[in-house]
Amino acid sequence: MLTLHAAPLVRLTPDDAAPLHDAAVAVDGGRIAAVGPLDALRSTYPRARVRQWPGTLGPGLVHDAPVPDAPSPRERIHALLRLGATAVVAARLTDPELLAAARRGGVAVLDRPRPPALAEGGRADLAAFEADGACVATVLAGRLVHRRR
Repeated sequence: MLTLHAAPLVRLTPDDAAPLHDAAVAVDGGRIAAVGPLDALRSTYPRARVRQWPGTLGPGLVHDAPVPDAPSPRERIHALLRLGATAVVAARLTDPELLAAARRGGVAVLDRPRPPALAEGGRADLAAFEADGACVATVLAGRLVHRRR
């Protein structure tokens, strides 16, 4: 099922100087089908489910710092998702169990940092943030994996 992830601001990159206002990202399976004004995407995809997020929606973050502590490798990876990270640099996953948990969860494991971006046809890794920077939702390859209640 196609989903429109909508927000007051949509940034194509984390430092996008010209974000889209009242926009959305159309996600089909694990890929981005389109990015644009919410009204236009609703017209293009009239049967799509719409998830409305507060604040700013943009690409999931690339984590290149120590992975937060938690009782288990799975919980450590979930801590990254709560931060809005959808990718982690492999050098930060020195514990084989932590690396396995990241791969099982679908987190992208990168050889080196790369700037995240939303692009048509690209993997649907998104994060929504409130004005204070708190992550309210993380979408990993089209799946909602974190939502702050």
